[in-house]
Amino acid sequence: MAGVGTRYLAHGRTDAEDRLVEADGPLAELNRACGGHVGETLAIPELLSLVKKSREYGLRLSRQFRAINGPERIHAWVEIAPEAEEDGGCAIAVADWQVDERPPESAELAKQRQTEINRHLAECTARLDPKQRILSIETDAPDLVEFAKAAGEGIGRPWTDFVTLPDDLRDQHAHWQLLDGARCRIAGSDRVWAAFLEPLGQEEPGSAGFVLHLSATRPIGSAVGRGASDTPSLGRDLTPVLRQPINRIIANAETIRTKLAGPLAEEYSDYAADIASAGQHLLALIDDLSDLEVVEAEDFATAPDRIDLADVARRACGILGVRAKERGITLDPPAEGETQLAIAEFRRVLQVLLNLIGNAIRYSPEDSRVWIRLDTIGNRAMVTVADEGHGLDEQQQQKVFEKFERLGRGEDGGSGLGLYISRRIARAMDGDLTVESAPGQGARFTLSVPKADPAED
Repeated sequence: MAGVGTRYLAHGRTDAEDRLVEADGPLAELNRACGGHVGETLAIPELLSLVKKSREYGLRLSRQFRAINGPERIHAWVEIAPEAEEDGGCAIAVADWQVDERPPESAELAKQRQTEINRHLAECTARLDPKQRILSIETDAPDLVEFAKAAGEGIGRPWTDFVTLPDDLRDQHAHWQLLDGARCRIAGSDRVWAAFLEPLGQEEPGSAGFVLHLSATRPIGSAVGRGASDTPSLGRDLTPVLRQPINRIIANAETIRTKLAGPLAEEYSDYAADIASAGQHLLALIDDLSDLEVVEAEDFATAPDRIDLADVARRACGILGVRAKERGITLDPPAEGETQLAIAEFRRVLQVLLNLIGNAIRYSPEDSRVWIRLDTIGNRAMVTVADEGHGLDEQQQQKVFEKFERLGRGEDGGSGLGLYISRRIARAMDGDLTVESAPGQGARFTLSVPKADPAED
């Protein structure tokens, strides 16, 4: 594989499925340190990527790969040759092997990574001014919707007015570093929350304001008030327990993907992006299964109130605006000043609209538009989400609200529960959720609920 006289430090061989069938010297030791064994897929990520490329394209490669082994950073030069006459695998020869100590992480880098983790774990984010007064707030956590609504109506007030802090931190003028990491309670939520403050401004941290990140530190539900024989509930017990480790997986994968911890090969970054995407998909499935348990309960009911459908629609578009922008999709919400009063539960209507608009973003072509429009018919107030996607034929329209129905969509098709749950919620509010569509003409999903009398107080 190399010129005459080349001395190799180690050899290895893989099969047609990239399993390491033999290895010696430092190559075998590093593979074991990475969690691999002979007979299993090669466990050194950068080397595995090179082997796949050599095997798939029939190329002889001479390249450097990098790896981490505990406190050591390894740079090795390998020569890889496909072995078509054997079992379709590759021969690996290590020509150079350099080891040095990993430099200690700086305090600044550690702080940056922790901030990035806080961002990804947060279920509620608020922008604050230098005096910690609320400028804007966003959340997609169902148990924080009322909190966000109250805080949004209290723009200009300190965020500490809307949470319950320990006695020693109740002073509204407490320095931001004392509040950073503080545990707090929020009305309407059974969870304990951690508040993390990200200071903005170069010379003086916080001089340009702060970003407040709220992350759950204790799951919903506990043994208190439940008999020992109670069966664990997905919604009450398991969902919040699973959310925290999955959120951490997503946060750490995003930290790797964005290369916050240092330079990284594109292959590693792509692996991390796949991990984060899979974590998000799993998290959405867990949330859907939790909601399914709630809406199928015999005592499921909503809390009707006078709400403005236009306001809820604009909030939903604000929450999903970044996702739409990433796909080049324009959201067209009801205009500012437009109103549509209805009798329904604010939190549940927001949940339904987030599902409808999220679906429209997912299944619409790039650089298209999603419209959210209001209407009334008789005593019904309606909000419609229309897209420019592929549309649904009559048979698909009949099946789209069925449980676990994904209409043959691929991995990005969600759990198949969102529309089923949304219709159950709509009907629990004395309303309905319907669809109008045709192949090639997009889809129009309409949520209808009782209309409120504008003359009422």
